[in-house]
Amino acid sequence: MNRSWPIWRSMLFVPAHVEKFVAAAHTRGADAYILDLEDSVPPAEKAAARESIARSAARVAQSGAAVLARINGDTALLGDDLQATVIAGIRALMLPKISSGDDVRAIDAQIGELEARRRLAPGHTLLIAQIEHVGALPRLDEIAASSNRLMGMILGSEDFSVSAGMEPTLEALYGPNQQMLFACRRAGILPFGFPGSIGVFRDVEQLRLLIRRAREMGFVGSYAIHPNQVMVMNELFLPAADEVDHARELLAGWDTALAQGQGAFEFRGRMVDPPVVARAQEVLRRFAAAAR
Repeated sequence: MNRSWPIWRSMLFVPAHVEKFVAAAHTRGADAYILDLEDSVPPAEKAAARESIARSAARVAQSGAAVLARINGDTALLGDDLQATVIAGIRALMLPKISSGDDVRAIDAQIGELEARRRLAPGHTLLIAQIEHVGALPRLDEIAASSNRLMGMILGSEDFSVSAGMEPTLEALYGPNQQMLFACRRAGILPFGFPGSIGVFRDVEQLRLLIRRAREMGFVGSYAIHPNQVMVMNELFLPAADEVDHARELLAGWDTALAQGQGAFEFRGRMVDPPVVARAQEVLRRFAAAAR
């Protein structure tokens, strides 16, 4: 996995055409904000949203958070969206309705041309692929390995559930989320999301259950549509203080064991070997990424 990639615990969608949401976004506490040009923007407003996106990016970034944009998958809109969003102020693009590696590669090529023309550093614009149809499941590995820009994938719970003819419940979404996560890990990219409906934000206890499950599964963060979700994601995707202390002590013990020629040692009543050490190292990496 690319160790330089940021780990965003929470990425809050902001409809790019709604002034009051853009103005207030930086106060919501998210690690990143996604200026949306897709589903939350009606067709009649898309051009205006696109034209204002550079100004909107500067406004939502004033708290120091990262800025992303979700572009339209419709080929009639895609070119104009890329013209508006491949800029210095936008760190990554979210690609909706990705069904194959070819989808990602075609967008990657257009971004590369724009970066060169605008003298942006090669690879400045990262990508996150949204998986929103059952037809994409057999191609997850192909998608995950399709571009060096692709930093992660996320399952679009509502659209995916419609395509599968199922309800967006934890039980129904656990399997496809796990398949996507495994593909991310095989490709060395970041798994985002949680096994549940993105519409859960009023029932905070249910939301906490879903985010805890996501963390147990190995997800590192998710997108959000409401500040309630941001609060829970920031808390639960961040390793707790006692977990960080445990990891640091375990790694110190590992260093001592190695110095003594041991390949495993006992720590707090449990055997520690390289896989356990790797999990502790990942805890500290996530904690450091959130701190940044």
